[in-house]
Amino acid sequence: MTMRQFYDWQTAGGGGDVSLLVETLERREIPWCMIGGLAVNHWAEEPMATADVDVVITLERVEEAVKALSEAGFTPKRFDWSVNLKGHSKVSVQISTEDFYRDFPAHSVAADIHGILMRVASREDTLRGKLKAYADTERRPSKRQKDLLDITRLVEAHPELRAQVPAEILEKLKV
Repeated sequence: MTMRQFYDWQTAGGGGDVSLLVETLERREIPWCMIGGLAVNHWAEEPMATADVDVVITLERVEEAVKALSEAGFTPKRFDWSVNLKGHSKVSVQISTEDFYRDFPAHSVAADIHGILMRVASREDTLRGKLKAYADTERRPSKRQKDLLDITRLVEAHPELRAQVPAEILEKLKV
């Protein structure tokens, strides 16, 4: 079973939705990148399946991207800090509109995640995003634990990142 087949199996065809997302943004030449779990999968030693697809799009072009993705078959739902999209699979796409992520697309790199070519946040930006997510005490405890695991995975794969992790979090990591 290929990585893409495994991802499709885990997400009921999510690879098709992710590929359509990537193709739509690339065709419009909209600056973007994956953050969150998919970006961690690129930088960590071993990937983990996730049905959450977190994306950052250059803020000035979010509306254009949402329109194009809607035309491509995604259904948008707007929130204060994001636009969530649903396609035809179990994958949930969340476009973050937080200013914190503004520069992430400019630092992104090409990656093959689950057999899908895409752009991901830089290693340092991926860590910064995970540290921000973990610091949000309003997130569900299970999400925060996943963030802590992702931070651990990043530091294990790239020990030089330890210097960017606050001491109180390093204590919890035990790495």
